[in-house]
Amino acid sequence: MTTIFGVALPVLTGQLLIGLINGSFYALLSLGLAVIFGLLRIVNFAHGAFYMLGAFAAWMLLNYAGIGYWGALFLAPLIVAVVGMVIERTMLRALYGLDHLYGLLFTFGLALLLEGGFRHYFGTSGQPFAAPEALRGATNIGFMMLPNYRGWVVVASLVVCLGTWAIIEKTKIGAYLRAATENSTLVQAFGVNVPLLLTLTYGFGCALAGVAGVLAAPLFQVSPLMGSNLIIIVFAVVVIGGMGSILGAIVTGYMLGIVEGLCKVFYPEAANIVVFVIMAIVLLLRPAGLFGKDS
Repeated sequence: MTTIFGVALPVLTGQLLIGLINGSFYALLSLGLAVIFGLLRIVNFAHGAFYMLGAFAAWMLLNYAGIGYWGALFLAPLIVAVVGMVIERTMLRALYGLDHLYGLLFTFGLALLLEGGFRHYFGTSGQPFAAPEALRGATNIGFMMLPNYRGWVVVASLVVCLGTWAIIEKTKIGAYLRAATENSTLVQAFGVNVPLLLTLTYGFGCALAGVAGVLAAPLFQVSPLMGSNLIIIVFAVVVIGGMGSILGAIVTGYMLGIVEGLCKVFYPEAANIVVFVIMAIVLLLRPAGLFGKDS
């Protein structure tokens, strides 16, 4: 059997695949956080709850409305986005311009409220959600058998991440968003509805979490705790990449997922803390993050 550094090739490739899948979720979730913080300056601690909400929306659409995976992949993020926009318009907007701590405390309380509500109605045990028929099974790619759904998660995540980066960095709407964060009064003077733009931005960031939730539903059981188990790592990813950096969130998410997977092969005892060790080192050497701009 082929080995690399004393590790069997199937074991190494299997852990790399798991790391790449985890990195896909890290990238999607940290991207939503980066969009919201970079453009609204809100530390959205409720992001894990919106991820959970996306998974539950897909599960409810299947069980109560008979809408399958592909329909849920489109509708569930829209539902999460609408919930996010309502919260932004009715509550979060009052915190703009205040210290970041107020937004953090509000979204932390919101996360506890959403998680507690779902725990009350659905309990803590997970709900199963089957992968679509077209993505079941596995494909032989030469050096390993690649589960079709896991491959789809990586591809879908990459497409969404790169598409979001292109919208923010390369389009006119992205230019308006960036300008509105620097000088909203001037942008509004040019006829741009800045409050609506900020509402849509928050909704879009929440929708990214919803997409991640739908993609995660067939891989992990749909549970009220699924967001809280992931959000701390995602915040570490955002800090390493640079708060508000779109490209940093994407690159760092995939990179840390792969590093975590390799760590499980070569030094399993450190796998659960390697992300935080890297975060500490980055903060010591470059406080603004790998892709962040020094103020």
